[in-house]
Amino acid sequence: MVHQYKMNGYNIVLDAESGCVHTVDDVAYDIIELYEKVPKEEIIRIITARHGVSAEDVTEVMEDLEILRKEQKLFTKDMFSGQADLFKQRQSVVKALCLHVAHACNMTCGYCFAGKGEYHGEKALMSYETGKKALDLLIENSGSRKNLEVDFFGGEPLLNFDVVKKLVAYGRSREESCGKKFRFTLTTNGLLLTDEVIEFANREMSNVVISLDGRKAINDRMRKTHEDGGTYDSILPAFQKLARSRDQKDYYVRGTYTHYNTDFASDVLHMADLGFKELSIEPVVAPPDAPYALTEEDLPKLLSEYERLSGEMLERKREGKGRDFTFYHYMIDLTGGPCIVKRISGCGVGTEYLAVTPSGDFYPCHQFVGDEKFLLGNVYDGITNASLCDEFKGCNIYSHEECKDCFAKLYCSGGCAANAYHTTGAITGVYDFGCQLHKKRIECAIMLKVAEMCEEW
Repeated sequence: MVHQYKMNGYNIVLDAESGCVHTVDDVAYDIIELYEKVPKEEIIRIITARHGVSAEDVTEVMEDLEILRKEQKLFTKDMFSGQADLFKQRQSVVKALCLHVAHACNMTCGYCFAGKGEYHGEKALMSYETGKKALDLLIENSGSRKNLEVDFFGGEPLLNFDVVKKLVAYGRSREESCGKKFRFTLTTNGLLLTDEVIEFANREMSNVVISLDGRKAINDRMRKTHEDGGTYDSILPAFQKLARSRDQKDYYVRGTYTHYNTDFASDVLHMADLGFKELSIEPVVAPPDAPYALTEEDLPKLLSEYERLSGEMLERKREGKGRDFTFYHYMIDLTGGPCIVKRISGCGVGTEYLAVTPSGDFYPCHQFVGDEKFLLGNVYDGITNASLCDEFKGCNIYSHEECKDCFAKLYCSGGCAANAYHTTGAITGVYDFGCQLHKKRIECAIMLKVAEMCEEW
């Protein structure tokens, strides 16, 4: 399918199936819109009248379009739908773990899906022995894959920092003999981000995710201490120190926006003005009756904020004064990018990626932890619910009827299974609200890439 849109002075045409992106003038843009719907003689009549160009000019554009069609760069048909079952049957290996080293937290964030870090259970810290078994299982089930990923998660993982250090040391001790390479990451709220932690993270962590929602009033409304105090002033200096010490790379400031800050672009720009270069902000995951939940009425504002953010990023890039920054959702590779299997089947939830609780239980990802229907096994017995893994293997763009004619399907891979389940009751469902946000993010990301190539930054 072909998707067309205009943004920041660019006329953009995306051939969704091939991934080809074209930027065209107004005449070609309108011809493409009519090309498969209207007879050619009628196209000539409409375009000559609308734009004041000659019939020969219109004919020449249509001849160019026909060449692009034959080269499968425009109006391309779906080349992979007939192979959907092969993706379900493929053998997958475990390549990543989300290690919940702490089901406890030193903050009480109002929107926490994990029940203040405890995942609606009891407070718990992962033992070194349990974490060690998890790493062993990852090695044993990773097949020929060399690079393995482990994220230390919580709750707040720094509440169990000694175990984190021991597990990293254990993983490193096994790399050479097993022919593996661990890529460790740490996700933290920052309250325990000391100089010791920063030095350790800079030595051992490939990436660090730090949590900040933006402006002080916005952050402190939802991200509070147990004493109900705001956290912005406590965590900001340490976050800035971490970012500087990592040379402004290999970290992300990860925020959450809610119904209370639908002008979230201002929060992203605030964080950029604080000196942070690697930024992300996500829509809140919340029950629909929560006062902070996003609503359908919020959607037009949210879509316009994504455009506002991309426009501001474009202007900052043009200025070239070091004010530019990276926004996670606008990172897109139009020349290489993920392989087609990844594009069709997504993140590997429940198959290639597992969450491990402090007691050693396996869940498909952190958003399913605590829901016994999604218990996959444990570090002692391995995967004991293989049929559930098979269900997750079936999560791909061809398991969603709604994805069939969506231009963004090869960029979102069918969306988040957890969000789908929590909003529709099925992992193969479609979270429509999230889809609309994602489609706008893809449009903005492509626009920025087009600008980069056209303006030769």
